[in-house]
Amino acid sequence: MTESGTLTETPALLCFVAQRFPNAELAPLADPFALAQVQEFNSYLCSTVHVAHAHRMRGTRWADDAAAVEAMKRKVLANVTECFELIEHKLVKGPWVMGDQYTICDPYLFTIASWIEGDGVDTSKLPRVMEHRARMLARPAVQKAVAAEGTQIS
Repeated sequence: MTESGTLTETPALLCFVAQRFPNAELAPLADPFALAQVQEFNSYLCSTVHVAHAHRMRGTRWADDAAAVEAMKRKVLANVTECFELIEHKLVKGPWVMGDQYTICDPYLFTIASWIEGDGVDTSKLPRVMEHRARMLARPAVQKAVAAEGTQIS
């Protein structure tokens, strides 16, 4: 809930935070193309990676047939692995998702990447993603949030 109303989708929420606190420089607000790249990455996490992951636990959103739901579950490993291979090899541009500057993409990738072991993904093939996760875990604010959630992330 904001003073202007409710927002629900992660890319919209993250963009709102970046625009609400421009001095934090969480997104390249003055560069339309660079901002579109930030939105592109976050939209990929939202519309492709999260959905691929969700088939493991929520296949009944897409099918009523038990065999179809089980088939979706069997595809999660391959689909999520494919998503993270793209992130690893083509989308992460530096120590942070967009390069040298920490942006609104970084906490979102951190959150989604915290699910990959549960999906069975071989993290040894994702050194950049795992280094990013370690870099995020070194941030005091992330440590505080993880502790508050009671989440175990290594």
